[in-house]
Amino acid sequence: MFGLRVSEGPRKGGDVYFLTWIIFGSVTGWMTGSLVSEGGYGPVVNIAMGIAGAVAAGFLASSPDHDGLVYTSFAAVLGAAIVTGVNAYASARKRYA
Repeated sequence: MFGLRVSEGPRKGGDVYFLTWIIFGSVTGWMTGSLVSEGGYGPVVNIAMGIAGAVAAGFLASSPDHDGLVYTSFAAVLGAAIVTGVNAYASARKRYA
């Protein structure tokens, strides 16, 4: 009625999405940290930053209009790369400032 959807519980596949974001975030964080020549706090923090960026971007990208594993995973990879890259850039600037 009136185009409203009634939710019948948690989103289907929500746990799989979250696990995929964590995996993509850890791999992307590690790879981004490896590509940056200076900066960062080491591989463990790069992986943690990648996971944080991936989960944040995955949640932001999951909307009723664009709810799919490929779409949210792509957003998670971008979020992980951005957060890890910004962290490495900011820590390198503090070192030389």
